[in-house]
Formats: sequence, C-alpha cells, structure tokens
Amino acid sequence: MKKKWDMRIGITVLSIFLLSACGAEEENAGANANEEGNNNNSEAEVEEENNHSSNDNDEANNSEEAELLQIGATQIVEHPSLDAAYEGFKDGLADNGFAEGEQVTYDLQSAQGDQNNTSTIANNFVADGVDLIFANSTPSAQGALQATDDIPIFFTSVTDAVGAGLIESLDQPGDNITGVVDLHPDSIEMTIGFIEDYFPDSTVGLIYNSGEQNSVAQIEAVEAAIEGTNLDAATRSVSTSAEVQQAAETLIDEADVFYIITDNTVVSALETVVSTANEYDIPLVVGEPDSLERGGFATFGIDYYSIGYRTGEMAAEVLSGEKTTADIPSEYPADMQLFINQDAAEAQSIEWHEDWDELAELFE
Repeated sequence: MKKKWDMRIGITVLSIFLLSACGAEEENAGANANEEGNNNNSEAEVEEENNHSSNDNDEANNSEEAELLQIGATQIVEHPSLDAAYEGFKDGLADNGFAEGEQVTYDLQSAQGDQNNTSTIANNFVADGVDLIFANSTPSAQGALQATDDIPIFFTSVTDAVGAGLIESLDQPGDNITGVVDLHPDSIEMTIGFIEDYFPDSTVGLIYNSGEQNSVAQIEAVEAAIEGTNLDAATRSVSTSAEVQQAAETLIDEADVFYIITDNTVVSALETVVSTANEYDIPLVVGEPDSLERGGFATFGIDYYSIGYRTGEMAAEVLSGEKTTADIPSEYPADMQLFINQDAAEAQSIEWHEDWDELAELFE
C-alpha cells in the first residue's frame, strides 16, 4: 500500500511541476508577444512621425517654390546687344531685392528672328500666369501687349515706342506697359553729322528689315537727317538675316559709307556686313557699341546693359507694390557718346583724324 501511495504522490508532484512549467512558458510567450507588439507599435509610430516630417518638408519646399515670382522674358533674336539688355534687366532687379532663384525665376524665349513667334511666346506666358513680362525689342513688346492688358510689361531695346503703338507718350505710358527706349533723340543726327564732317559727299548705304517698326522709324529719321547735307542715301530692305550679305554686296558700287542702324535682323548677321566693309574698304558706322566690338568702325551709341538695368529698376518698383506701370514714365537712355574701333578703322583703310583721340572712347 505504501508503495502505491508513494507512486501516486510522485505522479501528483510531477503533474504539478509540469503544469507550473507550462504556465511559466505561456507567461513568457505572452510577455514576448506583448514586447514584440510594443516594439512594432513603436516602429510604426516612428515611421508615421518620419512620414509627417517628410510631408511637412515637402510642403515647405513646395510653398517656397510657389512664392517665386515668374518673369517671362521675350526677345526677337539672340545677339549681343539684346543679350546685354537682358543681363542688365536681371541685375537691376537683383540689386533691388528680386534675385534670380530667390525671389524670382525667369523663362527666356527667343523668337529666332520670326515676328510670328513673338505672339506665340507672349500668349504662352499669359497662359502660364507669369507675374511680369520683359519684352526685349519692338516686335516682342508688340506681341506682349496684344496678348495681355493685365500683366505688367516692361520693354527695352525699342526705338520708337509711340510710333510702334506701345505707349501714348513717354510721360503717359499705357496701363500695363512702360520701359526704356534704346535711341537717344540726338543720336541719328549726331551720327549723320559725323559722317558729313569726316566723309563728305558720300552716299550712305542702309540695310534694314522693313517689317520692323523699330527699323522703319530709324530709316525715316536717317533720311530726314540727311536732307540739307552733302550726303545721299541708298537703301536695301531684307526679310531675314540670310539676305543681309547679298544686300551689302549690292551696295558696293553705290555706298561710300555703310550705316547699320539698330535693326535686329541685320545686327544678328553683322559679321557678313563687316566682311564686305573690310574687303572693299567701306567705313562701317553702326548703331550701338556691341556692333562696334564685332567689327564696326564708329557709333554714337548707348550701353544696352545700362538700359536693361534701368528697366529692371523700374520693374522692381512694380513687383514690390510701390507703383504700377502707369505711374512710371518711359525713358530715353541716360548717356550717349562717340565710340571708335581703331582696329576696324585700319581694316577698312580709314584715314585717322587726330581729334578722334579726344572726342571718342577708343576700342582696339
């Protein structure tokens, strides 16, 4: 009997031990499950926090990009004078609190010499909702003004803003357009006076695009300035830059002096005129200093960077909310002087006059 009781007691003790072990194992498993659950929850919370932080950063970046003012810049063609005016415009804005990439962003579009493209460019700017249009040339300004009467337009490299229908007068520009013209009122008369003094009894060869109001106005001013002098004029009209060289060559037997005004089509192909002038010893007078640096001989000109810069200063007043375009009169260039390229004078076999050393700023 005793053995049986001992055996029963042993079985009972063993059962209790096994049950205790199972309970402990279940407890540990539950604790591990709870700990794993807590870890998973913690990781999910961290991931959610990171996502929120990332979204906040994205929203901040998007907000910062949205705050940049959009400026559409349109010009009829790419050449040094217009490019200099564009750089001046950006610097004028930057120096007055509107730096590229910080407060403003630019979309520069060239019409590649095709006036039909100026309307397309301007209409695209309007569709994009730009905050301001910089119109760098007469055709570009005309295209912009036809496209909008709401968006502020600032022009430069425009010779006759009134004649081109852009503004009513310098003192009273339009409701949404103003700017700086590129022709000092005395520059053409002074240029013709220079030719008359140093190349008397000459025929002046003129090449221009009759489709540009800017050019037509200048040619009319040249012809008016020639009246009453000992000079004559011979003109050739072109439609594209590809026609400029041929036009220059047809003037070889007529022209004693070339005078290339600030015509965008002709200036974009100026090297062909320079080549003709050098080959046939014809003095090449030009309309602005950038053409002088490309091989022209002399000019009473302006600095295109400076008129672009002044236009940028004017635009800053509108972007800052200080004024509207109607409050800002259009302007003439501030400065003008005689520039002479000595190397071009030699290349074109021009007799040097000693008084040029004092009268002109000399290039080499």
